[in-house]
Amino acid sequence: MWIADNWKDYEVIDTSCGEKLERWGKYILLRPDPQVIWNTSKEAKEWNHLNGHYHRSTKGGGEWEFFQLPNEWSIKYRELTFHLKPFSFKHTGLFPEQAVNWDWFSQIIKKANRPVKVLNLFAYTGGATLAAAKAGASVTHVDASKGMVTWAKENAAASGLSDAPIRWLVDDCVKFVEREIRRGNTYDGIIMDPPSYGRGPKGEIWKIEDSVYPFIELTTKLLGKDSLFFLINSYTTGLQPAVLTYMLSTTVVKKLGGQVASSEIGLPVSSNGLILPCGASGRWTR
Repeated sequence: MWIADNWKDYEVIDTSCGEKLERWGKYILLRPDPQVIWNTSKEAKEWNHLNGHYHRSTKGGGEWEFFQLPNEWSIKYRELTFHLKPFSFKHTGLFPEQAVNWDWFSQIIKKANRPVKVLNLFAYTGGATLAAAKAGASVTHVDASKGMVTWAKENAAASGLSDAPIRWLVDDCVKFVEREIRRGNTYDGIIMDPPSYGRGPKGEIWKIEDSVYPFIELTTKLLGKDSLFFLINSYTTGLQPAVLTYMLSTTVVKKLGGQVASSEIGLPVSSNGLILPCGASGRWTR
């Protein structure tokens, strides 16, 4: 498992009974997690000092309960700063486990010793975009949500990257890739974090089981002969690491050679030494 264990401003304190107890900066949140099907003794003092608790409804969805939690606050990872705010369906605007991937491709970008162009698809609030830009890449950031792109720009400004070479695009990822292919553009690195289900700006339906493999095939056309990496993330139960490996092997490797590695990604649990599984990632490199 690839473990995001370099955080200082974030930690998973404990996990029990379908919930994870987390520290985001100085604030303690309790959120549901479907992976946590075990029980612990809940000895950590933070169980009794919550700033926010997301209660899952038996009918689907849920709602937040707050205890002296600000509307927005920030945390840092290395030299990056991220604005956080609790919003619908338990999220805060950041997936901390992805830091293990940020570190991975940042090293590739730095070692390239040449200009590197990165495409970040389904780019959300920009964690991967900022990490790539900080490592020295020029980045094209694409997400269908105008609100998420605005949030990502705010994170860039907070991280001192307002003037970094980042293109911010509100667009349907599939249609954008199709246009880039027609334009003859290529990229040195591609990052994609496709949702399990979603809709584009004009109602385009995305269902990952049906759409992701054709999309990887399509996006592979944007890799040039000297491209450096391809990263795909999955939070969908059916897309296990082996599936990610097979998809990249039959698309990217078939075209450019290279190597594929896939694994679960996770976060360390500080109270008991467990590792909380948080989806999977597939990585292609030369």
